[in-house]
Amino acid sequence: MKNRKTALAAMGAVALAVALTGCVESGRTASSGSGGGSDCPWEKDDSVTTKARIAFQKIPNGDLVVKDLGLLEACMPNAQITWSNFASGGDVVQAYGANSVDIGLMGSSPATIALSAPLELPISIVWIHDIIGSAESLVVRDDSVKDLAGLKGGTIAVPFSSTAHFSLLQALQDAGMDSSKDVKLINLEPEKMPSAWQGNQIDAAWVWDPVLSQLKDSGHIVLSSADTAEAGKPTYDLGTANKKFMSANPAFMDQWAKAQDYAVQLIDEEPDKAAESIAVEVGVSPDEAVKLFEGYSYLRATEQAAPDALGGKMAKDLLTTAKFLVAQGGIAAASSPEVYEAGVDAGPAEAVSR
Repeated sequence: MKNRKTALAAMGAVALAVALTGCVESGRTASSGSGGGSDCPWEKDDSVTTKARIAFQKIPNGDLVVKDLGLLEACMPNAQITWSNFASGGDVVQAYGANSVDIGLMGSSPATIALSAPLELPISIVWIHDIIGSAESLVVRDDSVKDLAGLKGGTIAVPFSSTAHFSLLQALQDAGMDSSKDVKLINLEPEKMPSAWQGNQIDAAWVWDPVLSQLKDSGHIVLSSADTAEAGKPTYDLGTANKKFMSANPAFMDQWAKAQDYAVQLIDEEPDKAAESIAVEVGVSPDEAVKLFEGYSYLRATEQAAPDALGGKMAKDLLTTAKFLVAQGGIAAASSPEVYEAGVDAGPAEAVSR
C-alpha cells in the first residue's frame, strides 16, 4: 500500500476541472449528461438506483455521445450519475487510486500502468472506446522538418503516461533516437500546448484533437499513431471500471454497455447525428466533428467481445505495452500475463451481444 500511495502521489494532483463549455451551430452547449434530452432507445430500467461517478475526456468517441444525449440518465432514471472531465488518462488513474471515480476513460498506456506494480489498481478494462489512428499525431512547427530526425535537439510536448506519449516513444525508438538525449520531451497537458506553441517554447507536439487541429493551422503532421499501429504498436482509448463497483452493480453495467454500443452504432450509421453531440462536447462545428471520426476506429459490442479484442488480444497488447514501458523506465517491471488477463473483462460487451 505504501508503494501504491507513493506512486500515485508522484503522478501529480487530480485534475477535476469542469468541462469547458463549447458552442455549436445548434446553439446547444456542453451539458452534464442530459444535453440531448433523449428517450431511452430500449426499455429503461427503473430498478437501478446506483450512484456512479464517471470520468470522461474530450475525445470524439461514443462516450461523449452517451454523455451528451443523456442515455444513462434516460435509461436509468433513478440512478445518480456524476460526470467529471479529466485532461488525461494519468489523471483518471490518480482518481481511481483516490477512490473518487467508478468508471473512467483512459488510454491503453495509462491502463497498463494502473494494472502494473506498484499500483495494481482493482480495475477492469470493459470497453474499447476507439482504436487510435491519425487522431493522435506529431505536429511540427518548422516546414523544413520532414521526419523525427529533423527534430534532433528540439523540444517536443506530450502528456506523459498517455497513449500519445507511448506512440512518441515507440516512434523515437524505431527511428534509432534516444528520447533522453536526442530530443527534449516535456510533460504538457493538451490545453496548455497552444500557448507554449505560440510562445515558441516547443518545436513539436504529439497530441489529439481539438488541440491537434489548432496546432496544424501553423504546423504540419510528420507522424501519427496510425503509423505506430502499423508498426505493431496499437493504442486504444479504453473504458475501465472499478471491480467492486462492477460486482455490486451488474444492472448498471449492462445499461452502460448498451448505451456505449448504441453510441457506436450512431457513429457508424448516422455520423451526422453523432457529430452533433461531439460538436457540443468538444466545442467545434458539426462538420468539423464528423471529420474527427476519421482518425479513429470504433467497434460494436460483438466485435468488442471477440478474441482479437477484449476476448483475448487486449491482454496481450497490455503486456507488450508493459514490457516497452519497463524498457523506457515508465514502470519498474511488467506483471505476469495473468495479471493483464485478469484486468480485462469482456462481460459487459458479451451481455450486449447476446
